[in-house]
Amino acid sequence: MAGNVVVGVDGSDTAYKAASRAATLAGQLGAELVVLSAHITGNTEIVKIGSETWILDDAERALELAEDVAAKLRVDHPTVTVRPAAGRGKPQDVLMEEAERTGAELLVVGNVGVKGLGRVLGSVAWSVVHNAPCDVLVVKTAS
Repeated sequence: MAGNVVVGVDGSDTAYKAASRAATLAGQLGAELVVLSAHITGNTEIVKIGSETWILDDAERALELAEDVAAKLRVDHPTVTVRPAAGRGKPQDVLMEEAERTGAELLVVGNVGVKGLGRVLGSVAWSVVHNAPCDVLVVKTAS
């Protein structure tokens, strides 16, 4: 397989279910798995606690989330090459931009928000299915 598999994560159990399915497929296809988390803002917050100063950055937190999921996937799917990534913007846009940038063969998303009013308003899955630059798999992660 020439490209990779991209999956979006947000820290939820349903997103991990989609990521695990993506890891299984990436392993079967011999592809790298990109675990991607999006952050909407570029906020950086400075927090002082006693004599210590902490810098909290949305981009860093998004990447840490992707790294945490990637680490768990490496344990559950040891033969798969997993790379964490983060991007700024709406989740659907970040997913599609990463797929385009890396020449992904497959984008994997969960089905949460595909039904009812969420579908009308434009869920991440709906947007990706209709606009992705590659094939899309929607994993049934919730009823």
